[in-house]
Amino acid sequence: MLLWPLLTLAATYYTVLPVMESATASQRWPVAADPRRLLAFLAAGALAYTFFFSLVQSAWHFSFERVSGTLEALFLSPANRMALVIGNGAAALTQNAWLFGCFAVAAATAADVLDVAHPGMYVVAALALVVPAVAWGAFLNSLLIFSRDSAFLYTLLDDPLWFVAGVRLPLFALPVWIKAVGVAFPLTSSLVVLRGALLDRADLGDLAGALGWLVVLTVGLFLAASALLRLGEARVQRTGNLQVF
Repeated sequence: MLLWPLLTLAATYYTVLPVMESATASQRWPVAADPRRLLAFLAAGALAYTFFFSLVQSAWHFSFERVSGTLEALFLSPANRMALVIGNGAAALTQNAWLFGCFAVAAATAADVLDVAHPGMYVVAALALVVPAVAWGAFLNSLLIFSRDSAFLYTLLDDPLWFVAGVRLPLFALPVWIKAVGVAFPLTSSLVVLRGALLDRADLGDLAGALGWLVVLTVGLFLAASALLRLGEARVQRTGNLQVF
C-alpha cells in the first residue's frame, strides 16, 4: 500500500528534476526553482491520485462479487443500493489509501513545506479530497450494473486520469483541449484545492471557484450513481439476471 505510490512518486520526481533545473523552467514555473516545493507538488498529486484510483480498483474488484454471486444476493436484500456502492468505495479508501495518506502528512510536516492560511484549511483540503473521491467511487461502482466487468476502467482511467488531471504536470503546461477534458474529472479540482490550501496559502476566497465546481461535480456524480442504480436494477428485474454473462 505504501511501496507502489512511493516508487511512482520517486520515479516522477527524478524524471522531471533534470528538466526543472533549467533557468527557463524556473522562470515560467517558480515551483521548479525549489526541489522541496517540487516534491511537495508531486506528492500532493500522488496522494490525490492514490485516493481516486483506489476507487477505480474498488469498481474492478466489485466485478468479482458478480462472478461469485454475492452481488446478486446483495440486490435481493433490502439494503439501500446507494449505501452499498458508497460503502464499497469507502472501504477501498480505508484499505488502499490510508497508509500513503499518513506517510504524505508525516513527510510534509517533517519537510516543513506546508504553507496554510489558517488551520481550518486542513479541513477544507481533507473534505475536498475525500468526499469527491467517495462520489467518484459510487459512480464507478454503479456502472458495474450495466457492464459485464469493469476491467476496462483500468485502461480508461489509469494513465489518462493522471495526465488530464495535472497529477504530475502543472495544468498550465497542458494544451487547452486536455485541460477542458480534465475539468470533467473531480480529481482535477480536488488537486487545485489540495495544493492551494496546503502549499500556496490559499484561503476560501482564493479557492471559491474550484470548490464551487467541485461541489457541482460531486453532487452530479451522486445523482448519476443513483440514477444508474435505479435503471440497472429495473433492467435486472426485467431480465432476471444480474450476471450479464
